[in-house]
Amino acid sequence: METTRIIAIRHGETAWNVDTRIQGQTDIGLNDKGHWQAQQAAAALADEPIAAIYTSDLTRAHDTARAIAQVQGLTPQTEVGLRERAFGIFEKRTWAEIESLWPDDARQWRERVPEWAPANGESLLALRERIQNLTHALAARHVGEQIVLVAHGGVMDILYRLATQQTLQAPRTWALGNANINRLLWSPQGLSLVGWGDARHLETDTLDESTA
Repeated sequence: METTRIIAIRHGETAWNVDTRIQGQTDIGLNDKGHWQAQQAAAALADEPIAAIYTSDLTRAHDTARAIAQVQGLTPQTEVGLRERAFGIFEKRTWAEIESLWPDDARQWRERVPEWAPANGESLLALRERIQNLTHALAARHVGEQIVLVAHGGVMDILYRLATQQTLQAPRTWALGNANINRLLWSPQGLSLVGWGDARHLETDTLDESTA
C-alpha cells in the first residue's frame, strides 16, 4: 500500500500561550522556553530519516521548523496553508476578554459549532477542509518516505480528528502540547494514528545558558 509517514509538531511556546491570549494568524515569535523546546524536538528527531520539512509561515512555527531542519541538513519549506485557524476579532484577546465582550460567540466557540466563525475569522469546517486537502497533497509527494509538518494547535487538533475519525464537535480528550511529537500514517484513503503527544524530550524544564 502507498503510504507516507508524517511527524506533526506544534510550534514551541510563546508568551501569548502563557497569557492564554488568542494568536490565530497573528505573527508571534517563540519565547525562551519555546526556542528550547524547538531545540529539544530537533535533537529527538536527529536520527530519523526525514525527506522534507513543511511549515506554517508564521514565525513561531517557522523558527521551530528551522531548528529541526538545521539538524537534518534540510531547508524548511513554507506552506501558508499550515497556518493556525484565523480567529478574526478574537485575536490578541484573552479567553476572559472574549467571554466578556462576545458571550454568544464565546458560547459557540466553546461548543465547537462547525459552521460558526468569529467576525473576519474561519469556521472549523473551513479549517478542516484546508488542512485535509493540504496534508493529502504534501503526503502524496512523498510516498514511501517520512515528512515533518510544523504548525499550530488548531492544525494538530484537526489532524488528530481526521486520523481517528472524530467529529468536529467531539470533546477533545487529547493533548496539543507545544513541541510534542505526533505520528500519523497517510495513504490515499486518509490518515491513521500511529502515536500522539510524545513529550519525553521535554521532561526537564531546565533551560541551558544559551537559551536563558
